[in-house]
Amino acid sequence: MFSLEGMNALVTGASGGIGSEIARALAAQGATLALSGSNAEKLAKFGAELNAESGRDHAQITCNLGKASEVDGLIPAVVEKLGGIDILINNAGITRDNLAMRMKDEEWDDVIRINLEAAFRLMRASARPMMKAKFGRIISITSVVGSTGNPGQMNYAAAKAGLVGMSKSLGQELASRGITVNCVAPGFIRTAMTDELPDAQKDALNARIPMGRMGEGGDIGAAVAYLASREAGYVTGETLHVNGGMAMLG
Repeated sequence: MFSLEGMNALVTGASGGIGSEIARALAAQGATLALSGSNAEKLAKFGAELNAESGRDHAQITCNLGKASEVDGLIPAVVEKLGGIDILINNAGITRDNLAMRMKDEEWDDVIRINLEAAFRLMRASARPMMKAKFGRIISITSVVGSTGNPGQMNYAAAKAGLVGMSKSLGQELASRGITVNCVAPGFIRTAMTDELPDAQKDALNARIPMGRMGEGGDIGAAVAYLASREAGYVTGETLHVNGGMAMLG
């Protein structure tokens, strides 16, 4: 069940904490991956690890999502390297936190450009080959703050909420072609960054979560693997919240 054998997937932000676990989950189910990121060294290191773990060669494509020309070239590069694209995972994202009254134009622009506009460009570009194949899975990683908001993150929350709206719209456009468009919204997930937080701050975060702990990257990977599968073919326009009960959203 949930086999992805014979399917080609692009994961953006693939060398990051959540991105790498998504890539591992898809590869474990048999998908062949194009791993994308802006840091060529980190990408190459993770690519070598994944190749060793999976016993298959996965492509690595360096891309700066802040540059429209590079974004627009990413899907054609994936199709050239893998022969097609069945699964698009919009995972890459940045934060530029600040209170609204202090937020600079570039802090707003950077987050919207990379977290929202780049995802739109990749969705638009991947739709054409998926429509020809009459099959596709487009999954965007949003965030609980896209639904709840968060002080100091107007830009980030707007971008994440925007991904949900875009996915619902595109899901309606592409449903008749066998293409689903969904989101996975993580809550607090344990990463190298959160590991460095003081224990008191970790305890305060965990106290907000009914399960009493942060999630793991593998929790997000598992959710993505389900939505990418053929078995999830009747699920579209949805957001799967993976947050340990922190925000129980309908």
